[in-house]
Amino acid sequence: MKKRDSLSQIKLSDQQKEKLNDEIKAFYLDVRGEEIGMIQQMQLVELFEQKLAPIIYNKALDDAKRWFGQMMDNADSDYYALYKDEG
Repeated sequence: MKKRDSLSQIKLSDQQKEKLNDEIKAFYLDVRGEEIGMIQQMQLVELFEQKLAPIIYNKALDDAKRWFGQMMDNADSDYYALYKDEG
């Protein structure tokens, strides 16, 4: 299946990257008791964006497809429930 060019790479907004940087910084401080430098934070965000984001994105697509399939099954049942007895 051919990917669309616009979706071939997931890009986070600057605001999303900043939020991730804040989360990483807080994680290191709260959980590990360490401070992490800005370069290390940026490297982790790049790792998330390049390697983890596509996995999470694909999972979300699979979940949406499954949900949509269930809704279509329900619509199919509801459709036939509307049929009138012709006898």
